[in-house]
Amino acid sequence: MRHSADRPELPPHTLALPDADATAGLGTDLWRAWDGRQCVVALQGDLGAGKTTLVRGLLRAAGHTGPVRSPTYTLMEPYDLGDRRVLHLDLYRLADPGELDFLGLRDELADGVLVLVEWPERGVGVMPPWGLEVGLSDHGDGRCARVVGHDSAGERLARCLLGVCG
Repeated sequence: MRHSADRPELPPHTLALPDADATAGLGTDLWRAWDGRQCVVALQGDLGAGKTTLVRGLLRAAGHTGPVRSPTYTLMEPYDLGDRRVLHLDLYRLADPGELDFLGLRDELADGVLVLVEWPERGVGVMPPWGLEVGLSDHGDGRCARVVGHDSAGERLARCLLGVCG
């Protein structure tokens, strides 16, 4: 792990991310911890918090060598990675959650698909439930990530990211 879960000034379930490399490293760790079951990861944080940096780290760890863009205008960028698939969504510009139906998101959901969603609250009611929530925020000179599992798969991922995988 590239980050520390044992800094006393951080709240529970929170990791220190001192720089962009550590944020990308959290994405790497997420890829390594993911067991291939379908999971929706809610990426929370203000503009510029590092959500796309985390996704870029995950995709690099998965072997993707092409560009990784924030899907702010396209809403969804798919990445085929062998027998697995990552869908990166950015719902910041979504005017109505019903717009997600036009993307065919429901048809995309299956085992072997990891859905990473920026601004997930804008898709409530249409998006499937979040398995894992990663909240990025400023912390001193760097950032921190609060990691919370919301179902069994998400809880397992959260434990792995917090260094207590088992």
